[in-house]
Amino acid sequence: MRDLSITHVDSVRPSPEDATFDIAEGEVVLLLGPSGSGKSTLTLALNGLVPHAVPASMTGAVEAGGVDTAHATTAELSTRVAMVFQDPDAQIVTGTVYDEVAFGPENLLLPLAEVHRRAEDAIRRVGLWDRRDENPDRLSGGGRQRLAIACALAMGSPLVVLDEPTANLDPQGIDDVYSALRDVIAAGDRAILLVEHNLDAAMGFVTRTIVLDRAGRVAFDGSPARIIRDHVDELIALGVWLPAATLAALRLRDAGMQFAELPLTPDELAAALAAATTHPVSSRSARSTTEGGAHSTTEGGTHSTTEERSDEMTRADAAEAARSTPDDDDTAPIITARGLTVHRRRTEILRGVDLDIDPGTLTAIIGTNGAGKTTLLQALAGVVPPPRRQVTVDGIDPGSASPRELASRIGFVFQNPEHQFIAHTVFDELAHGLRLRRTPDAEVDERVDSMLRRFGLEAKAAVHPFLLSGGEKRRLSVGTALITRPRVLALDEPTFGQDRARASELLALLNDLRDEGTTILIVTHDLQLVAEHASHTVILKDGRVHAAGRTGDLFLDETPFVEAGLRLPALQRMLAATGQAIA
Repeated sequence: MRDLSITHVDSVRPSPEDATFDIAEGEVVLLLGPSGSGKSTLTLALNGLVPHAVPASMTGAVEAGGVDTAHATTAELSTRVAMVFQDPDAQIVTGTVYDEVAFGPENLLLPLAEVHRRAEDAIRRVGLWDRRDENPDRLSGGGRQRLAIACALAMGSPLVVLDEPTANLDPQGIDDVYSALRDVIAAGDRAILLVEHNLDAAMGFVTRTIVLDRAGRVAFDGSPARIIRDHVDELIALGVWLPAATLAALRLRDAGMQFAELPLTPDELAAALAAATTHPVSSRSARSTTEGGAHSTTEGGTHSTTEERSDEMTRADAAEAARSTPDDDDTAPIITARGLTVHRRRTEILRGVDLDIDPGTLTAIIGTNGAGKTTLLQALAGVVPPPRRQVTVDGIDPGSASPRELASRIGFVFQNPEHQFIAHTVFDELAHGLRLRRTPDAEVDERVDSMLRRFGLEAKAAVHPFLLSGGEKRRLSVGTALITRPRVLALDEPTFGQDRARASELLALLNDLRDEGTTILIVTHDLQLVAEHASHTVILKDGRVHAAGRTGDLFLDETPFVEAGLRLPALQRMLAATGQAIA
């Protein structure tokens, strides 16, 4: 890649801009950068979708597998670059899992035996062989993500590009993906470019890190350990994701602990804690890792000194204590489900779910891929109408309520933001719900402008929503659900595609909304997020509620998580093993 600059239609500046680097065989390159820096756009230049298919202008040069991408066809480039998109649904075209994986090798006119060998090997690597005859539509979001990865592996291309490959995966799915990728790279004749925010899973796998700044320029390029340790303050300022152990260490350092070298993994942090001779560390210092030494997600503020952070921790502890008071037995649940059973086609997804959600709580719904998380969220919100008289939300039955009644009670954010966009500009998308309620124009302008500023979309007000980056689309989708100020807000994977700063900003906003009385439901695979932000947690297993209760209580015992096919984050397991409080 030489001096690559890409400017999308309606954009005022290129992103990325003047990007120059090489990737050699055997390398695993992690591409980091804040949301909107051009990470996904850069990956599209590698397989020729930019400039051949995506409406954007491109300057500079990209060569992949010895072929100039600006002059080769995308079909020719498919044999050089295998791509896994941020949204797996964008690349699934056939009717069965097996046919989907075989589709690429078949189009290369490979012998039938080779097609079968590649397809079976790739499907087995991602744990989908037993479902090879199923329609991809029946897979969960994480299952379709694994299917897209299998398709890329089956192509045998020398460069594999993966855009957020583990964002929708449970811990076992993440292990399956990285195990498959390790096997791919072990052969030594391929390279991998990875856009990933789950650095805890990636740190032991990647060999090199390239960081883009906010303008889309290459800011740092080198080994992951050196980049993080030598430039941690700059990375925090950019808002990129960092390993949870690193963020915890920064927090602990602000609380008085000294580190000879900044830990990057839970094992390194455990060793440092074992050798520490400083004062005991507060449980919140060890636990609140999302913002590290720079921010507090609970309070949403930005602090730059140890004294300020200590004061902020005191305020955060007070807020947490206020939120964690025992439930008032006189408070009626705002959401109830009794015997909730949901079928899709002939498959039973939810089986007799009984659930109460109290007002003003932030409840996380977790489970393995296919456990029924998204279906439960959609049924409670009425997006998929549940059977009548099985669900009540703020006094109405989503199974029989009108869309207008539902919209007045609950805001919903889809896992795929594009599924809910209907307007031609970002401004109009945010204004739509307010205009339906006949909100005065002056108030519409004020509230939309405020939401644009809150989510860093001021410069995108006149842009079509489909032309935003993945992270920007996510922020817009959340903004459209929030702007009408519903009493209940339901979000499916709300931090997917977000950089660390924007994810933290969103979580701070959710905490503020909760303080104001909004009841929040989220589906997420990020158990670190659950541990730090959810007041209550629901664990699903095979379409049933396996365990439910206060998050702090559930996280004291790993058993229900393990029984449901989950496990606590490595950082929290380490803290428990070293005697640090978790909840």
